[in-house]
Amino acid sequence: MQAQVLIEAIEAYAPLSLAEDHDPTGLQIGDPSQEIHRVMTTLDLRPEVVAEAIEQRVDFIFAHHPVMFHPAKNLDFRDPQKAMYADLIRHGIVVYAAHTNLDAAAGGMNDWLAQLLGIHEVVPLLANPDGQTGLGRIGRLAQETTVAEYATFVRQQFGVDHLRVITPDLNRTIEQVAVIGGDGGRYYRQAQAAGADVLVTADLYYHTGHDVLADDFVVIDPDHHMEAIVKEKMADLIRTWQSKERWQLTAVVPSRVNTDPYTYI
Repeated sequence: MQAQVLIEAIEAYAPLSLAEDHDPTGLQIGDPSQEIHRVMTTLDLRPEVVAEAIEQRVDFIFAHHPVMFHPAKNLDFRDPQKAMYADLIRHGIVVYAAHTNLDAAAGGMNDWLAQLLGIHEVVPLLANPDGQTGLGRIGRLAQETTVAEYATFVRQQFGVDHLRVITPDLNRTIEQVAVIGGDGGRYYRQAQAAGADVLVTADLYYHTGHDVLADDFVVIDPDHHMEAIVKEKMADLIRTWQSKERWQLTAVVPSRVNTDPYTYI
């Protein structure tokens, strides 16, 4: 089948109209009319992921994070990141990214995260006019718990050794939880105003942490790599579409490469 068929399915699920301004989502590299057979899903597109894709004879990569947030000023292949572009083109691999549109989509990134985090009665945190889409989710836990207990649960759910907790009191009771995949610290006041007891998000800026404490709020930061859930979730979704539409794909595989740049010691 042509890559365009898969692209149209992705965009029907996560419309480009949901993407934030200046987010370079959509087709990244390649020709949509190209025939594809093997699909790989990934959070980040890094040289080691491309090497994995080449080894597995993949010809379409779905990435959550766009390949080039900033335009390349040259294509000097001594730079591994730029050599990666040549490898993708040389091996005929189409690359497509769905970023903030997938974050905002109903049944997308933030709904997956909310489910993993045990959040019920979920609604968009920053809702669009349709009331069904928008960045972030907010809802309730099945029962009250403490910040410390919930932080431990979050750490276990994401399989990380450590996480950051910004809180005035680890023993504070919480029940209403908001989540924003990726870098969502700038929205903590909206989460607090919406009634959340805690916001789960990543990349919280140091001085924003001070503001969180001054505002008597709680943020749990399990690392931006929390969004790696996209690998399995998108692979499952594409397999569902394949079964329903009888697409002639021979494989849909999540990347096994860990692209988290942080090592905690």
